[in-house]
Amino acid sequence: MSREAELTAQGWTKQVTFDEPRLSDVIEMYEEMDWDIHLEPFDPAGEPGCTKCMQLSPEKYKTTYTRPKA
Repeated sequence: MSREAELTAQGWTKQVTFDEPRLSDVIEMYEEMDWDIHLEPFDPAGEPGCTKCMQLSPEKYKTTYTRPKA
């Protein structure tokens, strides 16, 4: 089972992959909406489209997952 499938089974929904400063903006937005937030390391295999520029510094990028608070 892939990591994304594990997270989905736990109720998480994949949202977006960003680096700073946009990552902080997205986290703040979901916190304001009162959602739980989980960050995963960037995985180029799990991203649609071109990720060549992201692969130059993969440690900078995080994938955001959210779910409603219980």
